[in-house]
Amino acid sequence: MSLEIKVPAVGESISEVTIGQWFKNDGDHVEMDEVICELESDKATFELTAEAAGILKTNAKEGDTLEIGDVICTIDTNASGDSAPAEKAADSPKEESSSSTGGATGEVKEMVVPTVGESITEVTLATWLKNDGDYVELDEIIAEVDSDKATFELPAEANGILRHVAQEGDTLEIGGLICKIEVTEGGAPQGEPAPAAKESASASASASANETYATGHASPAAAKILAEKGIDPKDVNGTGKDGRVTKEDAEKAQKAAKPAAKQESKPAAKTADAEAPKVSGDRNSRREKMTSLRRTISRRLVSVKNETAMLTTFNEVNMKPIMDIRKQYKDKFKEKHGVNLGFMSFFTKAVCVALQEWPAVNAQIDGNEIVYNDFCDISIAVSAPKGLVVPVIRNAEKLSFDEVEKEVVRLATKARDNKLSIDEMTGGTFTLTNGGIFGSMMSTPIINAPQSAILGMHNIVERPMAVNGEVKILPMMYLALSYDHRIIDGRESVSFLVRVKELLEDPTRLLFGV
Repeated sequence: MSLEIKVPAVGESISEVTIGQWFKNDGDHVEMDEVICELESDKATFELTAEAAGILKTNAKEGDTLEIGDVICTIDTNASGDSAPAEKAADSPKEESSSSTGGATGEVKEMVVPTVGESITEVTLATWLKNDGDYVELDEIIAEVDSDKATFELPAEANGILRHVAQEGDTLEIGGLICKIEVTEGGAPQGEPAPAAKESASASASASANETYATGHASPAAAKILAEKGIDPKDVNGTGKDGRVTKEDAEKAQKAAKPAAKQESKPAAKTADAEAPKVSGDRNSRREKMTSLRRTISRRLVSVKNETAMLTTFNEVNMKPIMDIRKQYKDKFKEKHGVNLGFMSFFTKAVCVALQEWPAVNAQIDGNEIVYNDFCDISIAVSAPKGLVVPVIRNAEKLSFDEVEKEVVRLATKARDNKLSIDEMTGGTFTLTNGGIFGSMMSTPIINAPQSAILGMHNIVERPMAVNGEVKILPMMYLALSYDHRIIDGRESVSFLVRVKELLEDPTRLLFGV
């Protein structure tokens, strides 16, 4: 029986996902609940497990975008766990070797490009180390394959006669067919010398047994680097298989110095026409395919800029009162609650009070209607390994300082470990982003749609400030409120930010709600 595995529903607002990586290849045997691939949405990355044991048949490739409910693969539950399914072996053409194949089994082993890295989707066949029609042994190196990051060797997956499918220089996707092996038993077929005998005969026939096509030949990646440096591959000492010039050899290669030209006396007036000195140094660059998460972030940010009337208003806050409170109570706070007393709890509580006083900042547009929220779900922007993610603190207006701090730590830890669930990143009525931890002094944050406003926090800098006619050095922070002018007027945005400033500069207001 063939069981269809479909893309599951992963969130209320998610309509499509992208295949990030296959952990099992087409034709592999999989066990029930075994992880077979990784899927990426615009909010999170999650794993897809097998719903039964059997032989896997993939319907999509890495990088493909599928809608919810699309068939991503099938599992043949009646097939055995062999590396080559019986059906596949029966359907494959039984190619006959030109030489006598007394040990031929009739089985044809198809070799595909293996998965070589998370972000690598294609490779280039650099060199065939075994010719078409050669006898190869299991695990014998038959070819070299180049990716954009490294060169690796391809071993034979069976004993038998090699049949090339791809040619040198061809670019193949991961999982693409690269060659076939006509499987034999009991060693090399009759009339075909064993590998050791072939090497001995080759050595006696050639003065230099190590010189092959690969000798002095640069891989595609190495050739590109050498071309940029203006170096002939023949002038580079290759350290790869049979003297092949690898990418690492090309990066280390230096152009030979030209012999000094004969000095000729020139009029002093022409010295200004002399060539400018050439600056030496590496000028390497690399290309990487954007992840699905990064592409989605890019698309959404551009959409927000184009579809909202976004403005930013600024203010500054004296952080000394909060810093004094933290200094006085941080040890007792941590001792009692087991978490540090940070700035985020003060900002979260302050914006919750201000949002309830200015509900338009906590609202959003839905078609021709404005949706006002009487709760405060605060999104916290976190820089994760795969990009910016925004987990949500639910009903932050009802949480205490220690509950806010614990939730911030929990969500930030899960974000950096790429373990946030869809529910933890869905929704949110207002966003806080803290660029100050990276040293940002001023910025204009972009709204996190469909929300209508976002507050940007920045670094704290001691500056001279006029206080009651005196100059004092105070720790100051710039605040930036970006908002959608379609729903929030200037009076509301400025008043909201002033209210946040008042609450932060006199934190006791947060305790008494004044």
